[in-house]
Amino acid sequence: MNQTTEILSLLEANAKLTAQEIAIRLDADAADIVKEIAMLEEKKVILGYHSVINWDLTEKDSVTGMIEVKITPQRGQGFDRIAQRIFSFPEVKDCFLMSGGFDLMIIIEGKSLKEVALFVSDKVAPIESVVSTATHFILKKYKMQGTVYESLLIDDREAIVL
Repeated sequence: MNQTTEILSLLEANAKLTAQEIAIRLDADAADIVKEIAMLEEKKVILGYHSVINWDLTEKDSVTGMIEVKITPQRGQGFDRIAQRIFSFPEVKDCFLMSGGFDLMIIIEGKSLKEVALFVSDKVAPIESVVSTATHFILKKYKMQGTVYESLLIDDREAIVL
């Protein structure tokens, strides 16, 4: 693995690492790491830094919906124009072009099931190229972005009766 890939892997696992900490792990010069990170940000390889937050442990009430969307591709533009129209909505957290039984996967966050349903019926479904949608709701997060949300402790000890 080259140094750039190692830097990116370290930052992906923990965006709070300093250039000095990365340099120590890679046995490199911290100034070189700072330059490499700046270049990666300038080239848009590094697009941002995010925290993984377990919102279930806060007072924020939200529902995450995963919406499968089948669309008719636009002549000369494929799926990109419709995808951009959809991901431009502020509710959309993620938007992916998929292979398989549907074309786009949209992930949105709302305050309630009804809010997510209204987003689909009022904003996504009416788009002319949208053929159909299927909405799924996340009931519990076990692992996201490589981070385990809660350890599932399984007591596999056998009970002994005396």
